[in-house]
Amino acid sequence: MPEGHTIHRAARDHRRIFARCTLEVESPQGRFSEGASILDGQLCLTVEAFGKHLLYRFNNHLALHIHLGLFGRIRKQKLPPQEPRGAVRVRLIGRTHAVDINGPTICRVLDSNAVTGLINRIGPDVLRSDSNPELAFAKIAKSKAPIGQLIMNQSVMAGIGNIYRSEILWRQSIHPETPGREISRETFNQLWADAKALLKIGVKYNAIITVEDAQPSKTKYRERVNIFAKKRCPSCKTEIRCFEISGRRAFVCDVCQVKKTRYQ
Repeated sequence: MPEGHTIHRAARDHRRIFARCTLEVESPQGRFSEGASILDGQLCLTVEAFGKHLLYRFNNHLALHIHLGLFGRIRKQKLPPQEPRGAVRVRLIGRTHAVDINGPTICRVLDSNAVTGLINRIGPDVLRSDSNPELAFAKIAKSKAPIGQLIMNQSVMAGIGNIYRSEILWRQSIHPETPGREISRETFNQLWADAKALLKIGVKYNAIITVEDAQPSKTKYRERVNIFAKKRCPSCKTEIRCFEISGRRAFVCDVCQVKKTRYQ
């Protein structure tokens, strides 16, 4: 599943090519034909990211809501566009570029009330300047659920996916099975700041980079992360343990991320 940096990068790029532009909206696959006909010929005002949700806002008080899910993909190309590749749910065509969206979990038209409801259900996004991290901490501080589950719960803290989850907790020496209520405010503040910094790097390079000084153009993916899907901890050389939290793989170094009764 694409993580938050991918969605924010797409929003940034699509805002540059589509904002204040009348769009042609098509559904080559045919499954979004009705929605495409509603948005076709409308002025796109802006494109925003909220966690893993993309919103293309139009001047008729409607928005195209996209969530890529596990298998969705976005492809941008210069005009004239090539023939659609695969099952393109929706194609957006502006003045200079076209964007194809394949296989999203969600592809629908929302009115302004539905947009407000959606945004209210999404937790604070570490990449948005208008986010209030206190809202995330308030939920974490009173929860018995493991912190590794909570920071991937998009209603608690938006934008963090499976890879960032393991990497951030390792960098902050937090065991992913630690109950949320054992996380102090200071520790949470450090976690939030690290998540924000790493996802900003992800937006800049369009790649997950959690190893200091790693460069996406010069290093392979596995060289850009510390413990995710790795065999040994880069710090203590202990074997990395893989286990599941809420049905998703998680990785931990039980030496560097010792379970504590309270993280100060």
